Amino acid sequence: MANESRFKMSQERLDAIKEELFYLETVREKEVSELIKEARSFGDLSENSEYDEAKTEQGKLYSKIAELKVLIENAEIVDNIEVDVPKDAVTLGSIVTVLDVEDDFEEKYEIVGSQEANPRAGRISDDSPVGRALQGHKEGETVKVVAPAGEFTLKIVSVENK
Repeated sequence: MANESRFKMSQERLDAIKEELFYLETVREKEVSELIKEARSFGDLSENSEYDEAKTEQGKLYSKIAELKVLIENAEIVDNIEVDVPKDAVTLGSIVTVLDVEDDFEEKYEIVGSQEANPRAGRISDDSPVGRALQGHKEGETVKVVAPAGEFTLKIVSVENK
């Protein structure tokens, strides 16, 4: 996997991924092995739907394990401190309150790495259109966001850095 990209994440997210990998490689892998073993005991494998399902589950499990290993190998831990960005500017880890100028609607976001993004919970990726547009800007500034759905303007109401 030459030229693999790095995945920005917090140490907490990396620890959670490692914990999930450990669970999948130990507990879950044994469970799936038992399912396969049990299904084999039913006889003819060519017409054994339980065996097919167990093998499919095993394939999904190994795929997820491989995915988590790639995430761990290419993790880039961010500590919310970017040297060349002013302390009161939006950066990875900032909690930003913005006002949509056109709709007069206020929203609060936490800027996180792509592996931690959860827009429904207010956690947006620094690589998203809004995350990219806000980076480096300060409270009181207005930024134009270019997104697939169109352009809109946000005013930064407040910036909290940890």
